[in-house]
Amino acid sequence: MTDIRVLVVEDEPIASAAHAAYVGRLDGFTLAGTAPDGQSALRMLTEFAAAGSPVELVLLDMNLPDLHGLDIARRMRSAGHFADIIAITAVRELTIVRNAVSIGVVQYLIKPFTFATFADKLESYRQFREQLAAPGAGSSKMGASQSDVDQAFASLRAPSELPLPKGLAPSTLEAVRDFIRQQPGAVSATEVMTALGMSRVTARRYLEYLADAGTVSRTARYGAPGRPENEYRWSRV
Repeated sequence: MTDIRVLVVEDEPIASAAHAAYVGRLDGFTLAGTAPDGQSALRMLTEFAAAGSPVELVLLDMNLPDLHGLDIARRMRSAGHFADIIAITAVRELTIVRNAVSIGVVQYLIKPFTFATFADKLESYRQFREQLAAPGAGSSKMGASQSDVDQAFASLRAPSELPLPKGLAPSTLEAVRDFIRQQPGAVSATEVMTALGMSRVTARRYLEYLADAGTVSRTARYGAPGRPENEYRWSRV
């Protein structure tokens, strides 16, 4: 599958550069360009399409100098631009969120965020596309099966969207996630405890949460005396 071409639409130069750099760090994505406002974004979408290299994903800020993100999304659809949209914004009003969903925004990422959170969102989106592009054995000549569709939409869920159990902190969760992501192999709760300076029980709670969310895989580690210890490996690739 070819890389997904991405347009970053963001008026703050530092944020725009950061999001563009984030895209460049992810496998399966290529930065098509950056736009500082809505009119520039719409023009670039038209130019890329005319050149035969259409944008497939727009990372869209909701508050831009000339147009609101929802207006840009509507104008995109009216102009025949069907790139998927991930809203990247500080806007938290539920009315805006509902309207964004109604016009086809597939993900909603609230500022500020870390690279790990950004990567989770885009990798979930990539899995969504890949699953729709390659239906499983349950599909037929008529199209994807119900299972194919369910699995594709399930891939859009990110751990950050699941309820965080009482006693777990988002910042610590990010630290644990970043640590596992950087490891070449599986790690145990003991190893996370040592690396991040927390108790083994606390480390295990975070690891079990990530395992239940599907961010890491969980298997039993044998070879040491006593009961086997679970080990956890980054799986959102």
